[in-house]
Amino acid sequence: MISTARAVLRVEQHINYNIVVNGFHQSCVQYLNQRWRQKRGLTANPNTFGLLTNLPDYKFKDGRPTPLGIRQKARLDKQRGYAARIIKLVGEVDYAVERHARLQKEKEQKTQQILDNKLKPKGDLLLQKQADTIEK
Repeated sequence: MISTARAVLRVEQHINYNIVVNGFHQSCVQYLNQRWRQKRGLTANPNTFGLLTNLPDYKFKDGRPTPLGIRQKARLDKQRGYAARIIKLVGEVDYAVERHARLQKEKEQKTQQILDNKLKPKGDLLLQKQADTIEK
């Protein structure tokens, strides 16, 4: 069975991608002039973010809040989930950094304690130290 999928490329002012699969035309985001959008700091897909997407469709004159639009609550929940996950991961990184610093400090103290126990005064220094502790 031969697939009827084909792509026709036309180069004019910008590249147009016409995609035909089994006789059905499929639109593509590449129809938008991506360089123009990128230069102006806009998103690649204008339907994902913007005034028409984020703001309510109408306002009440008496100042009551308008209900959330279609899929707006889902977008808000998704953003809250992202924020919660970021906070959780940053907390884990902070804990790991503090734990690493604490473990390094404990290791340093342990090696210092071992060195202090190994290097004990001998002879006259030991007698002086004992005499000093007795006088106190």
